[in-house]
Amino acid sequence: MANGVDRREVLQGVAAAGVAGVMGPGPTVARPVAPALFVSHGSPMTALDSDAYPQALKRFGDGAGPVKALVVVSAHWESDARVQVTATAAPPLVYDFYGFPEAMYRLRYPAPGAPELSLDVVSRLTAAGIPAVGETGRGLDHGVWVPLMHAFPEARVPVIQVALPADATPALVAKMGEALRPLRAEGVLLMGSGGVTHNLRRVNFSSKEASVEAWAAEFDGWVAGKLAARDYVGLQSWRDAPNARLAHPSAEHWLPIYFVLGAALPEDRLTPVFEGFHHGTLSMRSFALRA
Repeated sequence: MANGVDRREVLQGVAAAGVAGVMGPGPTVARPVAPALFVSHGSPMTALDSDAYPQALKRFGDGAGPVKALVVVSAHWESDARVQVTATAAPPLVYDFYGFPEAMYRLRYPAPGAPELSLDVVSRLTAAGIPAVGETGRGLDHGVWVPLMHAFPEARVPVIQVALPADATPALVAKMGEALRPLRAEGVLLMGSGGVTHNLRRVNFSSKEASVEAWAAEFDGWVAGKLAARDYVGLQSWRDAPNARLAHPSAEHWLPIYFVLGAALPEDRLTPVFEGFHHGTLSMRSFALRA
């Protein structure tokens, strides 16, 4: 699975024992349960946009309530062995795309890290049978910082990124979300960043408003129906969905949805954040789980 986006190729074809104390000293105070969020992050160029999609992310961030930290699984980082977790106090940005306008490489998102929370995430994943390790040499990729620039533009909330496991399955990624679910009660927002559809060879990058291709609309509709029915188990059989292979020739942009669904609580309400398409085939469908 690719960790970067090459525009040349494209043109060719974020309760239980938690982080009270881990994130710093302070009195024990009941916190509202933080949402879980799935975002379809689309093209890196959305970082420069100000239309309906970034506006929707901003509305979500404004209404998310007090968020103590964000823990994010992105499509653009995969571990070879143990699951890696960023563990730096000041994570840099990873500009993991090529051939884009120079303005993209001047963008900054100086959110702090949270090394002690990283240790807690590593411990929870490992205790759940998912070996994990802190990683101090890696920053936040565009699947993280691009949507967060719109949702939390002040960059004050600490951000931790968690890699996808090598050869991940829907069940394994859901297990990651389940292991970290108790953090929501401590004010930690769990986020998956990927895409409901992601086939770069079928993207019409010459027109953001291009007509939606039928196969993409059909797969997106299947996903919407499963989400509306809370059929999260059924979503794990995504390869049987209409046009699954067209929607996802490889699975890395699809898998982060299971991190969010694994973190679901029985009392959660699924609320849309954005629905629509960019460039003819990129479903930007994004949603939140709120207790």
